[in-house]
Amino acid sequence: MSKSKNLIISPHVDDELLGSFSFLNSDTTVVETGVDEFHVVNKDERLDELDKLAIHCGFNYEVLNNKVNNFEIKNLIDSYEEVLNRIQPSLVLIPYPSYNQDHRSVYDAALVSLRHHDMNHFVKKVLVFEQPHSFLWDYNHNISGSFKPNYYKELDIENKIESYKLLESQVRGHRSPEILRTLAKLRGMQSGFDFAEAFQIIRWID
Repeated sequence: MSKSKNLIISPHVDDELLGSFSFLNSDTTVVETGVDEFHVVNKDERLDELDKLAIHCGFNYEVLNNKVNNFEIKNLIDSYEEVLNRIQPSLVLIPYPSYNQDHRSVYDAALVSLRHHDMNHFVKKVLVFEQPHSFLWDYNHNISGSFKPNYYKELDIENKIESYKLLESQVRGHRSPEILRTLAKLRGMQSGFDFAEAFQIIRWID
């Protein structure tokens, strides 16, 4: 894989779109940590949806072989460090550690992988992206770990919703198009845009 300007570390297929659609373009590589299966959709179908989204938006991706709902943090650290050293991104986006156990594992492993270390590529810019479900149920709301957006990116909400339809198996209730639109409108009101996505800066070095 060639080097990319941006890297999105995504717990599951759909998280990259839900939280960082504004970065999904030819400058970005997405690493899918695992691909889950349900009784209504299998792994091949999920990967087919991902491929359609990647073609539509123009980003590159690769899929790691980790068992969903049972991520091993040490394995994630090794995998993320290998990817970081290989593509050497300038900016990395990682998920907010919500109530979802996979998101917490990915967040923790990514932070270790992004530490300053003389054997690893040093990424100067690191952002945390939010998810609709973590906004609806922020179990950290009474502690210092709650999501605190301080970086916003203007969003084409109609394009995001149309792109989301390519992930047909994931379009449902707690992350419906209506919820995506409402959250994007709120973030736009906070930042002076019609619609926006919000992020939290972990590290930002020019």
